[in-house]
Amino acid sequence: MHLDFMSATFLIITLILVALTMLPICRYEVWWIRSLDFPRLQLFLIILTAFLLELVLLDLSLPLTWILVAIALLCLSYQAWWIVPYTRLFPVEVKAADTVDYKNRIKIITANVLMSNRNAKGLVALVHEYQPDILVTLESDIWWQAQLDSLETKYSFTIKCPLDNFYGMHVYSKIPLMNSQIAYLVEQDKPSMHTLALLPSGHKIRIHFLHPAPPSPTENEESSERDAALIIIAKSVAETNVPVIVTGDLNDVAWSETTRLFRKTSGLFDPRVGRGMFNTFHANYWFIRWPLDHLFHSKHFTVHNIKKLRSFGSDHFALFTELILKADNDNEHNGLNADTDDLSWAEAKMSDQNVDKKDVPRPEKTEVN
Repeated sequence: MHLDFMSATFLIITLILVALTMLPICRYEVWWIRSLDFPRLQLFLIILTAFLLELVLLDLSLPLTWILVAIALLCLSYQAWWIVPYTRLFPVEVKAADTVDYKNRIKIITANVLMSNRNAKGLVALVHEYQPDILVTLESDIWWQAQLDSLETKYSFTIKCPLDNFYGMHVYSKIPLMNSQIAYLVEQDKPSMHTLALLPSGHKIRIHFLHPAPPSPTENEESSERDAALIIIAKSVAETNVPVIVTGDLNDVAWSETTRLFRKTSGLFDPRVGRGMFNTFHANYWFIRWPLDHLFHSKHFTVHNIKKLRSFGSDHFALFTELILKADNDNEHNGLNADTDDLSWAEAKMSDQNVDKKDVPRPEKTEVN
């Protein structure tokens, strides 16, 4: 069959888009496949453009044209299945707070500062403006610690781990933190922080702050380390009845299969579902943005506010989340459920890195000396 130039061009484009759509379905953990989880919104827009151009530019009397149109439509539908939950077209997963109970409210700013960024004043200004109860910073080194220590007049409860390898981490809190620990769950140079926060009401919240390394040619060639770190946290929090929050730069997107596995295994909720993507990375390039910074929580909360904050010089936008601890569990029947395959996959990820949920600190179980 002879193809004209236009048909041949769209055939090649369609085959490429099919490959980019289908490759992430496989569970290979090599970085270049897992990185295709990230740009689903961008791929959706590219496929949509190709689909419309096929209808306009190709000969609609040819069977090949309709084959290409049908394939593009299938790819378009598949990409939409992943991203639509992070739009207002989808029902919210976490109910909105009907009232603000100030004694049971917690406000958190999660900020990857970019270690080389020197606009600490920009972040401090955001803290003064939004008045979070807790600020967690990722990529913060000793220079950033020196700048942020000025917050200690109000944020007197701290956890500090300054590092110059882009994995330093700091927590500054107005509310008391108890039994705080720094742990290296999978990789010996990638810290995580674990604590119990005490609300004014007297209720305690178990919080985990994370920043696992991404799969990339300059970091880990596979996603296995990142995935294992997330899964052992998920396994650990699934066993507690204490309200839980997990937040940080997880180096994975909200709509990836591995993040879904984390949510299924942990039973935690994503307040962005039905509200928006809140794309926090890359702050400098509008055309390659995706939700890389996260806050997940247990069924015990409702949402009063979630917002991507203005740029402060980092390659990430900070994420502001305001939750209300509720006595009833309005969200109990929402969220994702794990099946047998999910549980087996999670076990395989832990086994691959020889880690276990017992490695995760459980601050609500720690005896206070």
